[in-house]
Amino acid sequence: MDNPFVGVGLHAAGGVAHGSFYAPLKKVRTWAWESAWLVQGFAAWLIMPWLVCWLTGAHPIAALSQSSWRTIGFTFLFGAMWGAGSLTFGLSMRYLGMSLGQAVALGYTVSLGTLVPPLFTGQFATLTGNAGGRVVLLGVLACLGGIGLCGLAGVRRERECSGARVGAGRASLGLGFAVATFSGIMSSGFAFGIQAGQPIAEAAFKNGAPSIFKNGPVFVVVMAGGFLVNFLWCLFLGLRNRSVGDLIGRSNGQQHDWHGAAGEQHEAAGIIGRNYLWAGLAGATWYVGFMLYGMGTTFMGKYDFTSWSIHLAFVIVFSTLCGILAREWRGVSRHTALLVAAAMFILVSSTFVIAVGNRMASAAVAGH
Repeated sequence: MDNPFVGVGLHAAGGVAHGSFYAPLKKVRTWAWESAWLVQGFAAWLIMPWLVCWLTGAHPIAALSQSSWRTIGFTFLFGAMWGAGSLTFGLSMRYLGMSLGQAVALGYTVSLGTLVPPLFTGQFATLTGNAGGRVVLLGVLACLGGIGLCGLAGVRRERECSGARVGAGRASLGLGFAVATFSGIMSSGFAFGIQAGQPIAEAAFKNGAPSIFKNGPVFVVVMAGGFLVNFLWCLFLGLRNRSVGDLIGRSNGQQHDWHGAAGEQHEAAGIIGRNYLWAGLAGATWYVGFMLYGMGTTFMGKYDFTSWSIHLAFVIVFSTLCGILAREWRGVSRHTALLVAAAMFILVSSTFVIAVGNRMASAAVAGH
């Protein structure tokens, strides 16, 4: 089933979903940030993983019952680590804007999530041992270089557009980078969780799950860990800010607007219903991105751990395009605009370099 170019296509589609999932949340009105984030998380991390497993015949209950508690526990813990990253991931985009926030956070995530798993399993040594592996490593390094250029362009944008409202509710640039750094390091836990959960995927496959959907039960466990962290934090904020009434249409008399603009008064059930709709749509879109990621990994051959860098490269590309459409880059100089274009070109090119390296590695294995 190895076909890296099909895998790249699926990762590109997943990148579209992940690069744009945050946009519906910007349509939520009058709710505190924690209320909207909790609703999208409930849809993305609890409802969608189970729903998609049942629809695709991935047999999650059977797969989990046949997996060791050690496997489930480590997968869950890595999911909790990723959950802390995803929690602050939303804040990084709030502080830095959609494009710069994602570029900085995902730069760390790509680096750790791609290179640590093969180092842990001993597979990394094979990268330098054959031509295909060296091409793959070149592609990963190019991906990191593209992320660096994207971050540099974001810093230039901040300087050139100082005084302009680039990110709604944005705090200081230093705080934003600190949050994005923490988010990126912790978010790499998702890649570790997928690696730790492979026995669950194999159990699902043995129970009749289609190979392309066998990672579904792994997502159930990883995302349960992530949801727990996000739920506890959102509950804490809701109690502290007295915003838990948002979810049932009750106001505490304060204006909640997590975009930093003047909020609207709670008006009728129509606004609450639309808030649920937009937050739920954001969560569903987010999960579809990871579903496509899981499908893409099944095609990536010998170096399937490179799926992480390919997927996140496309996330950065499409999130940057969303930022451009949202006019986050309005007013930048021609030099900065060219820097963004160069970063996008390098990121997309790096995914195809990795795919070529995977193909070379698979051909070398077949030749033996």
